[in-house]
Amino acid sequence: MLKQKRQLFELFFVAADLFAVSCAWLLAYWVRFQSGVVPIDKGIPSLDNYLTMMLFIWLIWAYVFRKMGLYRPMRGVRRIREIWLLLNANALAILLLLSLTYLLREKSVPFSRLVFVYFGVFATAFTLAQRSVVRTLLREVRRQGYNLRYLLIVGAGKVAGDIASRMRLHRELGLQLVGCLSKDGEKRRGPQGIPVVGAYDELGSILERMDIDQVMVCLPLEDNVLLPSIMEQIGDSLVDVRIVPDIYQFVTLGGEIEEFEGLPVINLRSTQLDGFNLIAKRAFDLVAGSILLVLFAPLLLLLTILVRLSSRGPVLFRQERVSVDGSRFHILKFRTMRTDAESAGPGWTKEGDSRVTAIGAFLRKWSLDELPQLVNVIRGDMSIVGPRPERPVYIKEFRQRIPRYMLRHKVPAGITGWAQINGWRGDTSIDKRIECDLYYIENWSLLLDLKILFMTIFRGFRNRNAY
Repeated sequence: MLKQKRQLFELFFVAADLFAVSCAWLLAYWVRFQSGVVPIDKGIPSLDNYLTMMLFIWLIWAYVFRKMGLYRPMRGVRRIREIWLLLNANALAILLLLSLTYLLREKSVPFSRLVFVYFGVFATAFTLAQRSVVRTLLREVRRQGYNLRYLLIVGAGKVAGDIASRMRLHRELGLQLVGCLSKDGEKRRGPQGIPVVGAYDELGSILERMDIDQVMVCLPLEDNVLLPSIMEQIGDSLVDVRIVPDIYQFVTLGGEIEEFEGLPVINLRSTQLDGFNLIAKRAFDLVAGSILLVLFAPLLLLLTILVRLSSRGPVLFRQERVSVDGSRFHILKFRTMRTDAESAGPGWTKEGDSRVTAIGAFLRKWSLDELPQLVNVIRGDMSIVGPRPERPVYIKEFRQRIPRYMLRHKVPAGITGWAQINGWRGDTSIDKRIECDLYYIENWSLLLDLKILFMTIFRGFRNRNAY
């Protein structure tokens, strides 16, 4: 029954996707030849030729979408993941379609290149919109108690409790928890109040007498030796089987599954900032940093004059800081203290600190002393958004007393960050700042960077803890 339902849903999604790309293809033809948006020099080609091409479009899109995993069950898949897959699948399908028309160009009627441009945009937009609507409808149906899948958890430890908590928060996934199995099966209730329906060695018989669609193996570490026996009991049952390892205590950043020569590998310290994402962040820094530097140029000139007139010494203050992977660089700031401020050694500024100049107190209060760091951003020393860079002398102290402190150096340091817009800056809790920094690293996206940059306008400049 479960297999039949899956095939029915897959057929529905295939039909919906092909309908979306068909509409996109016809709309692209209409915009090019019927709408009058683009002048027509060589006459209007027959629609029949474009309708014939639709057969190849169906074959290519159905094949690519299947290969990209877009017809697999996605109950627990994040929406952003599906969107990313759709963008990649449409791009690949369009390239294959262009390659096909190039190979057949001598045997077929030439097609307008603008039609393919329009089609690429429309196909991507229509499939994204169609998937979003369908997923929203399905989630609402599941939230109402329909189209459910019945889940059995093997294990009665912390991981099982965490799974149960997440399922209760996300009813739209349509997963109904039947219960869990414990080692001896004697307890009536497991973690988070999950009913215990039996012991590990009763799994086979439970699958035979109960309507179970999915088994999630969440064994405590001490019970992992029983995994072969549990898998043997599942045997050739048609239930889906997922394994959630009990490794939470070892995960220091967002964990993920990788592949090494066909072998699944769990990365306990993964970050989103690698590969293409790192390139995208650097491109964003270059563009945004250059624009901001031009916009702030008059203000930078004015502040340069004020700092020069306020006290003797250089306008800019250079200080060694630490960024990504422990790399060191010299951060640039407007000088806000006397030149002999650290003659007795480094130290935090305090309220009413006599070392701070008159203009310096104003610059620190409004974070204007940080503006020269846009030069650091353009040079690649740091990013616009990221954990604030710290001095090496303080890092030695912090890493000894604050767990996971050094993990903040897995990404480039920034002018502003999640900690700053949440008020954790200046003379505030280091622990809270690290908590915010790790949240940023685990949840990084360009959208989050834009959000932080936007919120900095309202929350980031005014620093009540600056002295």
